Amino acid sequence: MVLIMVFLVEGIPLIRMPEAEDKSNFDLAKVFAGLALLLCALSLSLIALSLRPVAKWARYQSFCIEQESVKAPINWAVRKCNGRSKVYQVK
Repeated sequence: MVLIMVFLVEGIPLIRMPEAEDKSNFDLAKVFAGLALLLCALSLSLIALSLRPVAKWARYQSFCIEQESVKAPINWAVRKCNGRSKVYQVK
């Protein structure tokens, strides 16, 4: 918001613009906030990249359970896809 001040000097309007702020001064808080946001974005991207193997495993589990549940109950399919079907095997 710019304030323009109008003065009358000998009946002639004189428009006085406000003093321009010094652009060489930068706000240290804004620089710090910008760096913090950059660091947060970098951290979130690293977390997303590190979760890719988990997403791949979850897709495999879903596919395996869908295939195995056709011929067995879902709880048995989950055990089999987790590699624990031999532990729970009924004799």
